[in-house]
Amino acid sequence: MLEKLDLTLRTPKIEYEKKLKELQAELHNVAYQVYLKQVPVAIVFEGMDASGKGGSIKRLTENIDPRGYVVWPIAAPSGEDKEKHYLYRFWKRLPENGQIAIFDRSWYGRVLVERLEGFCTEPAWKRAYGEINQFEHQLSEFGMIVFKFWMQINKDEQLKRFKEREKINYKSWKITDEDWRNRGKWEDYEQAAEEMILKTSTTSAPWTLVEANDKYFARLKVLQTVLDKLKHTLK
Repeated sequence: MLEKLDLTLRTPKIEYEKKLKELQAELHNVAYQVYLKQVPVAIVFEGMDASGKGGSIKRLTENIDPRGYVVWPIAAPSGEDKEKHYLYRFWKRLPENGQIAIFDRSWYGRVLVERLEGFCTEPAWKRAYGEINQFEHQLSEFGMIVFKFWMQINKDEQLKRFKEREKINYKSWKITDEDWRNRGKWEDYEQAAEEMILKTSTTSAPWTLVEANDKYFARLKVLQTVLDKLKHTLK
């Protein structure tokens, strides 16, 4: 599935800048409709390290009223979150009616990093597919609009971005020893992602696969996908 994505897709910078302004202006208005109609929206971003999740989130929220959204950067659980069921901390962070909640990584860590790093047992992560599908089904039945984006880059592009982060001071915080270690498990992560997408892409909460080797193309695809579904659902 991921291997079949056309990662050569590109958007010229001039076209990108023009289209970005148009989509952001439109999203500003649609986000206001989300508030007026009191519809909760959850947007999930997953993908390999340096696949452009943060950049897409920034462009997605850049022109929205800051009172209308919240971004949750998800790291390893701690404190109370660590002592309870893995979905507990996500239930707490779900959006209120009329709000957009964006998850920079999400409950899918259960079948990705927790699976591959041995942070949970094999029966636990295998059971999680059904738990997650039921969780998202409940959200959809409640009236929440759920988006799930998988940002896909290839191994060469990731290496290029890692090296760029090391060279540029204001980006150096983005690269850690753990990122390099995870890169060594690229094939394992990609296999886990394939299985995850296959088993958790449902009619109520489908995955959108984003060809992200070109950041411009990826950002526009994310914005257009969010706009199209929100307009269709809210009309």
